[in-house]
Amino acid sequence: MGSVISEPLADITARHWDAIVIGTGIGGGTAGRALAEAGLSVLFVEKGREGLRAEETGLDQGIFDPVARAVRGLWPDPILAEVNGTRQEMFAPLGAGVGGSSVFYAATLERPEPHDLDDSEDRPHPTGGWPLSFAEMQPWFDKATALYALHGDPDPLSDQPNSALSAPPPAQPGDAMIMERLRANGLHPYRLHTALKYLDNCAECLGRKCPRACKMDGRSAGVEPALATGKAVLLTGCDVTRLERDGPNVTQVLARKGGEEITLTARHIVLAAGALSSPRLLLASTSQTDPTGIGNAHDLVGRNLMFHLNEIFALWPGRAAGFTGPSKSVGFRDLYFKDAQRLGMVQAMGMDVGYGEIVHHLRGRVARSSLRHIPGAMDATRIPAAIGAKLMGQAKVFVGLLEDLPYAENRVTDEAGRIALTYRIAPELLARRRAFRRHIRRAFKGQRTAFLTHAPEPNFGHPCGTLAMGTAPATSVLDASARVHGIRNLWVTDASVFPTSMGVNPSLTIAANALRVASIMGEER
Repeated sequence: MGSVISEPLADITARHWDAIVIGTGIGGGTAGRALAEAGLSVLFVEKGREGLRAEETGLDQGIFDPVARAVRGLWPDPILAEVNGTRQEMFAPLGAGVGGSSVFYAATLERPEPHDLDDSEDRPHPTGGWPLSFAEMQPWFDKATALYALHGDPDPLSDQPNSALSAPPPAQPGDAMIMERLRANGLHPYRLHTALKYLDNCAECLGRKCPRACKMDGRSAGVEPALATGKAVLLTGCDVTRLERDGPNVTQVLARKGGEEITLTARHIVLAAGALSSPRLLLASTSQTDPTGIGNAHDLVGRNLMFHLNEIFALWPGRAAGFTGPSKSVGFRDLYFKDAQRLGMVQAMGMDVGYGEIVHHLRGRVARSSLRHIPGAMDATRIPAAIGAKLMGQAKVFVGLLEDLPYAENRVTDEAGRIALTYRIAPELLARRRAFRRHIRRAFKGQRTAFLTHAPEPNFGHPCGTLAMGTAPATSVLDASARVHGIRNLWVTDASVFPTSMGVNPSLTIAANALRVASIMGEER
């Protein structure tokens, strides 16, 4: 990747940049690359460390030491989560380093359905719904598909063109067998849309950092190509603490690097710290003009927090399937909108059941129960997790992503510098969850399966909605261009912009919106 600071820090702080991009995940990396390639000077500001390009670190849920997590590029501190009235500390599956969480993802970038953006009458929208249509977003979906080198099969149930999608390599025998069994049950499986260049053993990068840049993520598809233009600089280990504005513009970015307080300035500010951190920065940016934070005149910053509910289950395809590793490429959308209910897609997770996943699951259950008050209860999960990992054997892990809806009382805030969130699972979500699980069982009839999630489990790696776009300042934080209402030069390109969570993972929509926003910014240079 080269030097983190290609200019002396004093020169960086003295320079007035065309754009400062706060965060280097998919939203920040993609926007920053587009801006740099358009000829703008870009400063990436990343809270985490640069790391070594040769790392192959995975998103290990069994690491609980903050220092060890920071070294590996994981979010170091536990978040404070009050879920259904129960308060707990937990390590969320979030990244803190160049590329953010995306360097650990399974590289599945799925396009939402047209009705996700176009239809709003069938679910509540405090923000008024998406302020732009699927047709308006489709060119940006295509551009993001090409930029992230997506391979996969077209969804057999879709009539939407997807010409930028490249054909996948031949399916593993095990995946081919699973797909054939699903077709026999009347379903329409397809090869997932995956951001891999398909170099030798490229699929081994799923769920871990890729040392060869064959997995396309916020680092390899965003930050690194931006740096290669010579128009961008990367500043790591730099924690942005607040923004200051004068009238309709943000004039200063205040940050802390290595114990030193620094001030940065730019014509445009791109906020891409993630749906759990971007709102915290706006809330911290108080002044006489903004007594409760920038963009928060109507107490909307941080509200309408959404996650998907994960319906994780194990599938035993049998030894005849011939698997040599996890199932990586099977998905279907037959349950996306079923019986007039918004559910979601079902897909392979690209992983087998391991010790880290089981201990994380058990710790979550302990944290939500009365056992959390017993000393040593968390550590006691290690033994059953080790036993469970052996018992699961050759099980393949699948997940159903159940769409969440926006509720104002679900929100993220800051508590002494740590992420704090309040989240209550709505009764209607519980009802849809029961229906989703019934449909999943029927979809895999004739195959041995077992749900690994029993209590509702929010996907803490898919937060969204906390700075939602809309048409009116009274009901949304951002306008249709993802710019904070009333501020000319403050833009947002992470998942916090989403008015709804949709029924697919958020990565492709984040990338597409980041390209769209960068294009608008380029027109205003």
